[in-house]
Amino acid sequence: MKSLKRNKILGLIVFITLLINCGGKDDSVSIPPSIEELSLSYIRLDDQSLFNNPTIKLGTQIFIGFNKAVNPTSTAFLFTQGSINAPFVIKQGESNTELILTPNNALEEGVSYTLTITNSFIANDGSTYNGSSFPFKIESIPLTIENATVDGANLELSTPNQDIALLPKFKFTFSHPVTETELQSNLQFSPSTNFTISQIDANTIEVIPSTALTYWKNYQLKINSSLGATVGRDFNTSTYDLFTIHDLIDKFPIISDEELLTKIQKETFKYFWELGHPISGMALERNTSSNVVTTGGTGFGLMAMIVAAERGFITRAEAINRWQTIVGFLETADRFHGVWPHWLNGNTGVVQPFSAQDDGADLVETAFLIQGLLAVREYLNDNDVQEAAIIDKITQLWEEVEWTWFTKGDEDVLYWHWSPNHGWDINLKIQGHNETQIIYVLAAASPTYPIDADVYTNGYTSNGSFKNGNSYYNYNLPVGPNKGGPLFFSHYSYLALDPRNLQDAYVNYWTQNVNHSKINYSYCVDNPENYIGYSAQCWGLTASDNHEGYSAHSPTNDKGVITPTAAISALPYAPDESMEAIKYFYYKIGDRILGDYGFIDAFNPTEEWYATSYLAIDQGPQIVMIENYRTQLLWNLFMQIDEVQNGLDNLGFTY
Repeated sequence: MKSLKRNKILGLIVFITLLINCGGKDDSVSIPPSIEELSLSYIRLDDQSLFNNPTIKLGTQIFIGFNKAVNPTSTAFLFTQGSINAPFVIKQGESNTELILTPNNALEEGVSYTLTITNSFIANDGSTYNGSSFPFKIESIPLTIENATVDGANLELSTPNQDIALLPKFKFTFSHPVTETELQSNLQFSPSTNFTISQIDANTIEVIPSTALTYWKNYQLKINSSLGATVGRDFNTSTYDLFTIHDLIDKFPIISDEELLTKIQKETFKYFWELGHPISGMALERNTSSNVVTTGGTGFGLMAMIVAAERGFITRAEAINRWQTIVGFLETADRFHGVWPHWLNGNTGVVQPFSAQDDGADLVETAFLIQGLLAVREYLNDNDVQEAAIIDKITQLWEEVEWTWFTKGDEDVLYWHWSPNHGWDINLKIQGHNETQIIYVLAAASPTYPIDADVYTNGYTSNGSFKNGNSYYNYNLPVGPNKGGPLFFSHYSYLALDPRNLQDAYVNYWTQNVNHSKINYSYCVDNPENYIGYSAQCWGLTASDNHEGYSAHSPTNDKGVITPTAAISALPYAPDESMEAIKYFYYKIGDRILGDYGFIDAFNPTEEWYATSYLAIDQGPQIVMIENYRTQLLWNLFMQIDEVQNGLDNLGFTY
């Protein structure tokens, strides 16, 4: 009982003691607080952090921030360059928590350094630092070209530099010193060209070719990456594409514009006359086609022969004899429902496949041929026995074309191809707006197999959905694809079909063709792809050969290829712009592009490519459209044909 009582008393004493210690207060007793550890807030070289940043740009001072006040004590810091101690000065920063360490010797690119803060470093309040090291390497700044000029103008890396003088003065300013000797061994011209180098200052060097460059030629100036190794820095190869100025000296004596137009017609006509196939008399597809003759191109050639007879390039008798040969050959050549293929063998008249499935009728090429045949028929004199016989044969060939067959029997659209071996497998509808409008006009004009107006409306115009209506370079384009497409769209159908007052329910075709031509011209002047040679004098995009093969060139398919027939055949639509191009092609670059049969098919100065080819479908329109501009000869002949007028009336045209 006494033991229990004693335990209670002891427990009470402990409780009272705890109560005093926990809740009581004794102002005479001071208990020191714990001291916060000294730590880094930041460490950086200039404005670049050294925390986990082993490679940084060149700087001058290291800024070290702490969480509490410190004094600059250099003995607690080590700064090494590699394994060698590097001297430094340390001082107080902008606040009492910052120190600034400045190396006595400037830091160097490509060199490794280490800053160590030892554990002997103590804050003003006596707290200690655990110690740490911060290794870093100064990156080597690459050598760059800060400024590159030629005769004071900036040199561009990404696009060709045009109109370079024949003795240009290049100047290169580098980011770091480069000697003329260092540059000499790392600079090259292509094609190989000798040059002299002069030091302007430590960073700037002038380069001048030792001999004059060649007119209108591509060069390449390259400063190789090996220059970097020479000066001990990285350097990326810098390549400048250069294109020299054009020789603006006239290559031929100046003649009047009328004489020039005649000369071009006469020289171009040689393609159809001198290269006409010896058996069939028809036009070769191209000058290298051997025995492959073209039906559409021959149609263009037939009209060119009318011009040649009128201009006196050949006699009327010579023209009549050639037409007699061609018409006689066409009578016996392969036809399918009255329609010729794209190509024929000029010796035998047998179809030459244009492609694997295109070994039969080609309605479009046939229409181009018929257009020419009807123009010849209208030109001939039915009071002459020989000429009357040709007239009769042309009429027979014209009336044997089964236009309605190419609606597949009952569709409201014409189809381009049919083959006895593949039927309608190509399945290509003839729909506009493009070069094919003449097909529908002739099909509606046929006295034997005429199509209904609905075939034109639903087929060619797609009930008006062939409309465009957008403006390009401030020219409204009524119908057709974006920016008008290749210029042959405005040529092939209108070699004989007069577009001056031609209008259907949707569009005036003179407006269409004029604006199409002006858009093509304006695009070339604008030259958004920065091709060499494009200008207000050198323009024209249409189908032709190119440096890669063959393509329908246009503002939306621009490969840097100028095709002379494009601008020349646009003469009726854009007489000022076309005449400027004709004079430029002849006088300024005729030594490059004028050959045995007129102007070559195409050229691409950017690629230094000049065709050796001539194509019937590109040579023919030049002769015919120049004549339509001068005398409207073909337009007048064709538009007075009764069947043509009936066809236009049947389709609801005004003209």
